Amino acid sequence: PSRPRAVIKRTVRRHQLREMVALADTTIYELEQRGKFPRRFYLTPRCVVWDASEVESWIEERRRATAAQLIERAP
Repeated sequence: PSRPRAVIKRTVRRHQLREMVALADTTIYELEQRGKFPRRFYLTPRCVVWDASEVESWIEERRRATAAQLIERAP
């Protein structure tokens, strides 16, 4: 019998997140607090990261919402 393959989760640190998502740190923090952006978590007491696949899914969700004109735009 074959063993199931382990799922490798890729994490990104803040500078990598900022390359993926062109939002300010305060905007990311506010979205996280409102449950509208993937939550950060700690690998160590001083190392905070985000799950890269969650961030990529969030970006794709925003792309679909934009295409469906579901995102309210600024005046």
